[in-house]
Amino acid sequence: MDLDAYVAEYGGEWRRLSQLCDRRHLDAAEVDELVALYQRATTHLSVLRSRSPDPALLGELSQVVLRARARLTSRPRPSWATVRTFLLVGFPGAVWRAAPWWCAVASAFTLLTFTLMGFVADNPETAAAFIGDEEAAHLVESGFAGYYTEFSAPTFAFHLWTHNAWLAAKCLAAGVLIVPVGYLLWQNVVNIGVVGGVMVSYGRADVFFGLITPHGLLELTGVFVAAGVGLRIGWAWIAPPEQLTRGQAVARAGRDGILVALGLVAIFAVAALIEAFVTPAPLPAAVRIAVGATAWLAFLAYVVLWGSRARVTAADQ
Repeated sequence: MDLDAYVAEYGGEWRRLSQLCDRRHLDAAEVDELVALYQRATTHLSVLRSRSPDPALLGELSQVVLRARARLTSRPRPSWATVRTFLLVGFPGAVWRAAPWWCAVASAFTLLTFTLMGFVADNPETAAAFIGDEEAAHLVESGFAGYYTEFSAPTFAFHLWTHNAWLAAKCLAAGVLIVPVGYLLWQNVVNIGVVGGVMVSYGRADVFFGLITPHGLLELTGVFVAAGVGLRIGWAWIAPPEQLTRGQAVARAGRDGILVALGLVAIFAVAALIEAFVTPAPLPAAVRIAVGATAWLAFLAYVVLWGSRARVTAADQ
């Protein structure tokens, strides 16, 4: 084997591979080049080991191959830039793209809930069919208000946070099947509609809306977003865009689902803190509702402002 000729032929590739390993940031084309050069260099190293007795050359090329392998297999370090991109582009953009879906879910949920609430309020005897007369009386007297003070605030907040995050995860995961999402939402419609109807029928509408509104605005919006994004994933399978296959459409919608799932963890944490610390606080109902409404409007403004910007940026690229 002519070692000098071999080095002359492939030495440029090894130097280029070493240069790529030294760079802090690589674009997509450079990553592809790094992978190709790494694969070729491993072949060259194997050939040299079997045919060349030059330990210096073998050691030098081995170091280059090891550095390239480490560059390709190492986990990317988290950075504030990544977090910033998620907060200002990824999450709000994914929520904004699914806005028609979760707005439709919110509209249907609200209509069904208030319809059921009104029916139960106008027909108090129906409460017995749903929860029983004794339970209805207990709910009105102390059960509904007592729910918010049964546990210590930190424990209650953690329970609410995990419960709502789990509900959102189920909506996102079940979205591809469509029907389970409707079932999960209907359970909440029945729960809120019946309890609200009972409270209204007993003349305790002020207590019901005064306690459920502060946290419910943000909490239910998070559930609506999860359900809407989940249904969007299911629809991507049923009717993918013309330029995409079903698998590609579901994968694209699924990536948005992952972004939304991560973002909703924080949203539900805020909602849980409001429900645990603000809802049962000895403050006027108007003040408690104002706190919840402020958090809710801030979230909507965040989605509209940064989500629309993310969409415009993506369209310009």
